[in-house]
This record gives sequence, C-alpha cells and structure tokens, in this order.
Amino acid sequence: MQHLRQLLEIENSELARLLRFSLYGLEATLNHAITEFPLDPGAKLCDDVLQELRNLLQPAPLQQNNGWEDMTDDLKLRHLRETFDSDSELSYYLGNSQLQSQTDSDLWNEIQRKLLRVPEDLAASWRSRTLNMAQEVGAIADNSNLYQLPFIRNEIIYPGLSGTVETQGLSLSQQALLNSQIPQGNTSNLPAGFLYLYIKFIEIEPDLHHALKSVFSFDIISLHSKPEQRHQYIEALSDRFGRTQKADENADPLSILRAWIDMDEAIHSLVFVPPSERYSWWGKLQHESRRILKKVTDEAINAGNEVRIRQLSGLYADICALSKDDLQLDCGGIPGEVLTCLRVYARINQEESPGRVIFRSSR
Repeated sequence: MQHLRQLLEIENSELARLLRFSLYGLEATLNHAITEFPLDPGAKLCDDVLQELRNLLQPAPLQQNNGWEDMTDDLKLRHLRETFDSDSELSYYLGNSQLQSQTDSDLWNEIQRKLLRVPEDLAASWRSRTLNMAQEVGAIADNSNLYQLPFIRNEIIYPGLSGTVETQGLSLSQQALLNSQIPQGNTSNLPAGFLYLYIKFIEIEPDLHHALKSVFSFDIISLHSKPEQRHQYIEALSDRFGRTQKADENADPLSILRAWIDMDEAIHSLVFVPPSERYSWWGKLQHESRRILKKVTDEAINAGNEVRIRQLSGLYADICALSKDDLQLDCGGIPGEVLTCLRVYARINQEESPGRVIFRSSR
C-alpha cells in the first residue's frame, strides 16, 4: 500500500492517473459484486478491502496557511479576485461565499470552475474578462497543459495559463475514460462516463455536495467536509451504474427504464449550493442524462408499456403533490420555485413513483 500511495501522489504523472482510474474501477466492481453476492464467504474480507481502497483513494486534505492574508496580497491576480468577489450578478448564482484560493494557480482554477455553474452567456463574458486580466499581469491562455477528466467525448472546458502564472486548465477526455478500464472499453457509455467523471471531479472541487436520498435523506451534504458521505455517494453511484449495465445485458425495456431513473437521480443529486443554473455548463452536462432517460422511456412505450415521466420544475406549490422528501434552501433562484429536480416523477403501468426536488423557500 505504501508504494501505491506514493505513486498516486505524484503530480502530472500519467502512471498515477492510470493507477487511480484502475483502483476506482476495482472499487466499483467490488461494490457491485458484493451487492450481487452478499452471502459469499469472502464478503466480510471484501468490505475490508473496499475500506483500504477508500483510504488509499481519499484526497489529501487541503493545506492550511496561517499567512493567508499575506499570500493574497502577493497574488498577481489579486485584482481579478477582488472584481470577481464583488460582482452582484455572480453572487445571485453562486451565493455570497468568497474565493478561498491562496495562490494564483489555485485562484484561476477556482474561478473557472465557479463559472461552470452560471448561465453560459455570463460565463463566456466573465471568461473573457479573466483572460484579459491575466494578460495584464503577463499570463496568457494555454491549451497545451490540461487536467483531463474522463468522459465520453473530448472537450476543452477552460484553458490553463502560462507566462507569469503557470497553471493547468481543464478538459474532458475520451482517452482518460478508456484508461479507466470501463466494461468492454465502451467509450460511448454515458453511465460509465458520468461515474468516472464524477469520481475525478469530486477530487478537485471542494464545493460539491450530494442530495442522494438513499445515502442521506434529510439534508444537502458537503462531500469535502464529510468524507464518509463522499465514499457512500460514490458507492451508490457505482452500484447504480452496475444496475444499468446489468439491465442493458438483459435487454428488458422496463428494467432499463427503472435502472436509468435511479442512475439519473444519482447524477442529478451531485449538486452545488445554491444549485447550478439550468443553462450553465454543469446544468447542461447533467441534462445529458435526461436525454438518455427520454430515449429509454420511448423504447419502453414502444414495447407496449404505459409510461409517463415528468421533470419537475416551476412553482413548488404546483408540483409538490408529485414529489416526496423534498429539500429546501434559502438561497439561489426565485423564492417559491424549484431549484433543481433530483428525481423525475414516474408512472409506469399505473404504478406511481414520486419525484424529488430542491426548492427555494418562499420567505
């Protein structure tokens, strides 16, 4: 284990990334297997192996610096920081929390990741401003040095910087997904894409929360401050991924539909506080799951089933009869409206399944 950890901690190492993806794949496989064979004589030992894997894969804690104010005074991008923090339109979508980064490199990435949560036109405008401010201090956009997130397509999410500020940008990478050793090497597999993308994004984004009912019913939980919740959320996501794979193998339209409803819930339950705007980069990414859900719904209907799926939105008072165990926030969006639909409402052959939402309190 010692050498595994040492390799995992090497920065900018393709071998370290390959090892991490492989270990996540092993963790997902064992989670699925132990669900399938709970009475297996190796089940207890398998639990211990899973715990060792979780400890090994747990991100290192962020380093605290008592000289935080002195470090921020030395930032080349200090003006960018101040301008970003004081923008009231951004605060509407992101809440009132201030930027926390202590270095120019971290600050660039923190700002760019926050822009993934606001409407795309606002994000595009602000991304242009960030590049202009970076150029003012001698840094330029650099698309050659990118941290790769595994997914079903290639996409530069935002550039890094070179010059007076050196830092990585962020991208989606089909090759990184292939290196994750997904079942059958199927790089068009959207559930696998979301599984491995989320696992990696959770590592680099301390603002992420989860609202998955099967893990914790009563609140929206920070994955950064609650590592046990992080592990449980990833386990649940991995399990639901396994069920979509099994349903596809059985080729039963209703089994596929029910598995996708559960997978879609897990995908949409990875949230920010306040939740990302619907037409943000993050909102559109998650909506890809809903498009697949519509496709499998149509296939179930074509097979002779009566199916109604509804994404819950609008005024909470208008949809609350179709939802259950909803969560309430006092920030983001418009008071009294749904902020995000965690689980769709479904009626399948007269059997109803309530949806679940996060809504803004009307106060």
